[in-house]
Amino acid sequence: MNKLFSILLSASVLTLSACGNKPEQNQTSKENDQGSTQTLKTIKLVSTGADTDIWKYISDLPETKQAGIDLKVTNLTDYVVLNTSVASGEQDVNAFQSFNYLAAYNASNKEKIAAVATTYFEPMGIYANTVKSVEQFPQGSTIAIPNDTANEARALSLLQSAGLLKLKPNFDLGKGTVNDIIENPKKLKLRPIQMTTAVRVKKDVDAIVLGNTLALEGGLNVLKDSIFHEPVDETTKIYVNLLGVAEAHKDDPIYTKLGNLYHLPQVQKFISDKFAGTKVEVNQPVSEFTDTK
Repeated sequence: MNKLFSILLSASVLTLSACGNKPEQNQTSKENDQGSTQTLKTIKLVSTGADTDIWKYISDLPETKQAGIDLKVTNLTDYVVLNTSVASGEQDVNAFQSFNYLAAYNASNKEKIAAVATTYFEPMGIYANTVKSVEQFPQGSTIAIPNDTANEARALSLLQSAGLLKLKPNFDLGKGTVNDIIENPKKLKLRPIQMTTAVRVKKDVDAIVLGNTLALEGGLNVLKDSIFHEPVDETTKIYVNLLGVAEAHKDDPIYTKLGNLYHLPQVQKFISDKFAGTKVEVNQPVSEFTDTK
């Protein structure tokens, strides 16, 4: 598994350097190019922000209809609802979360979400108001970090990678907390906040730690505007994003087809052009990631 991911990451570094019930059985009939009628399955996909733009683009592709899919895309901003709506059957599939976020959600909820396809990795970054490097943070600086379990742990791991903190040797990358900090030489004040509000409070703190999807919404590019961001290597493997469905439907082949659509060359060109290389494609079997802790 590590070998496979290492090959993937080598390509990714070059890139950086330069849900619920089965799809609705309401079926629609569309005429194909040969004049015959094709029956399509409706899939309700829920996503957020920049990812919604990608899936709306995919929904309009002829290849999506050729795969037998009528894709309906909805944008939501509440991360919890993005999962509960799939678990309840209100939506069929979601596209917004990483493996560590999925694991944290499943640990706290009876109705589970299963990964059915990988999509991309995008680095989490540190965005500062005045300093140009992590070494320049003054004593007692306030840094806002996400307040949900998975992203709090991820932010703390990033701060350690930046040399600002030291965490316990057994720090849990999926659910570690500020209580796991063992060294804080700059006496940084960490302020947990709802991640969707981070860009709005940026001016009120010395820095924010933020995932790239929300950073893009706020006009920030992790490769250009962050003073430090996650490396693309084995340590960030659990942050690969995925498609999630209700666990009971994880073996439905329609979702494999949906995942394949994301990796079409024209889709990747659209993503590269629109998001300036900040979403690094990851096209690997889900089985390569399911034992990640």
